[in-house]
Amino acid sequence: MHHLAVMRKSWRLTEKILTGEKRIESRWYKTRYPPFDKIRARDTVYFKDSGEPVTIKATVDGVKQFSNINPKKVKTILAEYGALDGLGIDDIPKFYKMFKSKKYCILVFLKNPVAVRPFNINKKGYGTMASWICLNNIDDIRKN
Repeated sequence: MHHLAVMRKSWRLTEKILTGEKRIESRWYKTRYPPFDKIRARDTVYFKDSGEPVTIKATVDGVKQFSNINPKKVKTILAEYGALDGLGIDDIPKFYKMFKSKKYCILVFLKNPVAVRPFNINKKGYGTMASWICLNNIDDIRKN
């Protein structure tokens, strides 16, 4: 299965994926959204910054999901996995504030990130705010 992850451009996370500084992509939700229960090891994740073409792909090495988390569990997850998620020690309090009221967290462990020839996508039918799309094949939304 293929996945498209749309990243917040201002956070510069795609750069960290390519350098290996970011080896986990985390998603935090109040309710269950993709990729929760829809991603597995050996799947491929394509990454793009918001408003930009797809530029990176990586293989999923593993997945951890957490349900019904509370602020204490958020703090524990950030402490244990924050560095692998590309967060500096000084970033953790900021992200704790953003995530402390979330109920679900998914950690997608990445391996073999590579730059791909940039391509645009058409998210029509997936919602303009969709930040993660699960697909049988990335070609289903690739613009020619």
